[in-house]
Amino acid sequence: MGSIRIGAGAAWWGDRIEPAAWNAERGDLDWLVFETMAEATVSAAQVRRRRDPAFPGYDTYLDDRMAAVLPHCLAGRTRIVSNQGWINPEGAADRIAWWCRKLGHRGVRVAAVDGGMLTDRIASLADRVLETGAPLSDLAGSMVSAEAYLGIEPILAALDDGARIVVTSRVADPSLFLAPMVHAFGWTLDDWARLGQGAGIGHLLECGAQVTGGYFADPGYKDVPDPWNLAFPIAEVAADGSAVIGKLAGTGGRIDRRTVKEQLFYEVHDPGAYITPDVVVDFTTTRIVEEGPDRVRVEGIGGRARTPTLKVSIGIEEGFVGEDMFFYAGPGALDRARLAARILEERFRYVQLAADDLRIDFLGVNAIHGPASPPAAEPYEVALRVAARTRTREEAAKVGREVDAMAVSGVAMTGKRVPHQDRVREVIGVWSALVPREAVRPTVTIRES
Repeated sequence: MGSIRIGAGAAWWGDRIEPAAWNAERGDLDWLVFETMAEATVSAAQVRRRRDPAFPGYDTYLDDRMAAVLPHCLAGRTRIVSNQGWINPEGAADRIAWWCRKLGHRGVRVAAVDGGMLTDRIASLADRVLETGAPLSDLAGSMVSAEAYLGIEPILAALDDGARIVVTSRVADPSLFLAPMVHAFGWTLDDWARLGQGAGIGHLLECGAQVTGGYFADPGYKDVPDPWNLAFPIAEVAADGSAVIGKLAGTGGRIDRRTVKEQLFYEVHDPGAYITPDVVVDFTTTRIVEEGPDRVRVEGIGGRARTPTLKVSIGIEEGFVGEDMFFYAGPGALDRARLAARILEERFRYVQLAADDLRIDFLGVNAIHGPASPPAAEPYEVALRVAARTRTREEAAKVGREVDAMAVSGVAMTGKRVPHQDRVREVIGVWSALVPREAVRPTVTIRES
């Protein structure tokens, strides 16, 4: 095979659906890849399942995404790889098979990749927290989940078994894109040069619109045409792993050396040693060449042998946050906001708020940089954001109660919103550990529509 076309379908759980549908319909794709998990997704899903046994455990937008892309993918040659399985990839595979049947397609093989969950075994596999060096046992009483980042091997097994669609649990983002390349071109799993190149291309695609102008635009400095109409990228990947990154004609955004370089180094701690489960990628040798409008060739990315360990993402219960907001406008708005903050501080003492951290920020004045914010001109309007981090839900709820009281027991001209959402949220901290690669045993289950 001379080349393959891989299109991005999502960069995170809450991403837009329309660009995925455009790629499926008009992208002439061999592969459509969805990345819908962040580090906290697994833990948040575990917490939700504890509260709501009816929660299916997979991407809550799975139906919307499949309804948008499956008619086009199944009518053509496009195969799908997705990590929308979250903590229940078999349930997600069942649901995708249902969609295939609903659309009139029988015999479609849908694979579920699982096996990275190590919650019950992590204490015997790792002894230190990667970020702090502290004993892993310190987290034992508050652990929600521990899941390893899988690589390409179980996806390859599913594809080799004839799967048209593969849905996974936690798989490293670049691996979702690398697996189709290895399957299509027959690369060996120790061909570090090609694996490094392919994983690097996967890294460019995994954040979707970030390489087509999303999270890039800065008016007057980095202008992006029609940013409301951004497409997701499509990579034309050659057998040597080099690729041309482009997008659909007639869509907004831009692809040039700048957008590619920004995404290349996004979330990369060491550009010379970007560690994935499949290969250690070296971005320092990358060559980026603009071939034409919205077409950038990327080649020369290096690779070295993979590590003997896999990273595990560990979700930890870290208390609660109570948060609310209210507003002032007109002359003297900032002075009224300062008085309101003082009132709240005193009232929190009355109710004995037990908070590990308390913040009262003036949005537009000091909310981002706090005391380091430079003096600002008198604002016409100010929003107060009040947030407290606490050990219990009951303590966190005190924030909303005291903010509610400001409606009639506060400062003149207080603008109070009516809260239609829970003002208390549970905090799930995310920590990491390393485990021996051989301790993780992925599984592949096939469903058929």
